[in-house]
Amino acid sequence: MPRTRTPLTAAAAAAALAALAACAPAPQGSTASAVSADSAAPPPPLTGDTGVHDPGLVAGGPGEDWYAFGTGDAGIGDGNIRMFTSPNGSHWEEGRTVWDTKPAWLSQEIPGVENLWAPEVYEHDGTYYLYYSASTFGSQRSLIALATNTTLDPDDPDYEWVDRGKVFESHEGDPYNAIDPGITEDSDGNPWMAFGSHWGGIYMVPLAWPDGKPADGAEPFRIADRQEGANRIEAPYIAEHGGDYYLYVSFDACCQGTDSTYKIAVGRADEPTGPFTDADGVPMTEGGGTVILADRGEDVAAGGQSLSGGHIAYHTYGPYGTPGDFRMGIEPVQWTGDGWPVLAH
Repeated sequence: MPRTRTPLTAAAAAAALAALAACAPAPQGSTASAVSADSAAPPPPLTGDTGVHDPGLVAGGPGEDWYAFGTGDAGIGDGNIRMFTSPNGSHWEEGRTVWDTKPAWLSQEIPGVENLWAPEVYEHDGTYYLYYSASTFGSQRSLIALATNTTLDPDDPDYEWVDRGKVFESHEGDPYNAIDPGITEDSDGNPWMAFGSHWGGIYMVPLAWPDGKPADGAEPFRIADRQEGANRIEAPYIAEHGGDYYLYVSFDACCQGTDSTYKIAVGRADEPTGPFTDADGVPMTEGGGTVILADRGEDVAAGGQSLSGGHIAYHTYGPYGTPGDFRMGIEPVQWTGDGWPVLAH
């Protein structure tokens, strides 16, 4: 059964430190599955408005603002995608939702949809492409939709999210569930969209610029599958590093507060289309995936990840005393000598 995307309004997370701490590099020559649990100190919690579920991160450069887009809350802005900004990646403030009212066609396509899920923001040739999901809990009738903007700055006079409609969809009986989009490009600049949650696992479909929709004749294909039980794998994100491509996914149970068991796992390939294998050589289509973050300190689970500017963003669950018991975390990705990502433990 797929995860629910109806987090309650999140209160600000209290924290004593305001700066995002850099993590110490992992020991050279180790693989991701062999990194010591005390290899680096965990980063301090973010401050301000940190109740961001499924954060889609856009990291700012020196002197630039950071942005995070999160799953909507049915009680805020008609359940539209939420937007958060930061001057430094550490202290966050919530702004307005992407729209005040959801596009009417979404409710026609997905009856009962309350809030929009799992945003992904990708910049191409001066345009920001915001992909998001519309579905209802437990249903395979889902779709991925798109909005575009020429700026992320709400104070810019050109700021406007333009509805670009449906990108991809799933129906009961399909081998996939069309939620959780993640966008990447290959070395030739061709775009690809990974997506999926439970059912048959993680799939990929080629897109085309400039509309950001599926390429002519595009057919989805599977790139990851746990091949067990409820197939709890979702939230794919593919990022390039050192000429290789890394598929980050979330394993296990989301959205259950302190009972959540979410964890972030990764595999590696020569191409963004795979085949991906984990640090032990197990194909991700055959249950592979090296876990790089699960429970840590007071956090009982972590997932819903995205990457930008060498940083990974995710949401965690824990006894925070906030509605839904979730909050956003951000930290730099570290690398082992043989090319595997590691996070502070």
